[in-house]
Amino acid sequence: MTYPVILLPFVVVTVVVTLLSARRPGFRRRMRASAWTALALVLLTAVFDNIMIAVDLFSYPAEHLSGLRIGLAPLEDFAYPVCAAFLVPAIFTLVSARREPT
Repeated sequence: MTYPVILLPFVVVTVVVTLLSARRPGFRRRMRASAWTALALVLLTAVFDNIMIAVDLFSYPAEHLSGLRIGLAPLEDFAYPVCAAFLVPAIFTLVSARREPT
């Protein structure tokens, strides 16, 4: 199981940075927008990864995967878009807050 181990730091960083941004205004609104974005990205990933795997553009060695799949796409493929949907707005919020005059 190589890919799940590789994902772990990304998931941990996403959770930590998102929680750090919880004190900033608009957290609920941001989380709602991130959830909708994550849903859209997961749907797009499901469609396009399955197509690309089906036409043999790439493959994954089974011994490096968790074994869970959505269609042909390994579950690990879906972590990156979910992390991006939450991490990017959280970083932007934290960086923007530092630039605002007090």
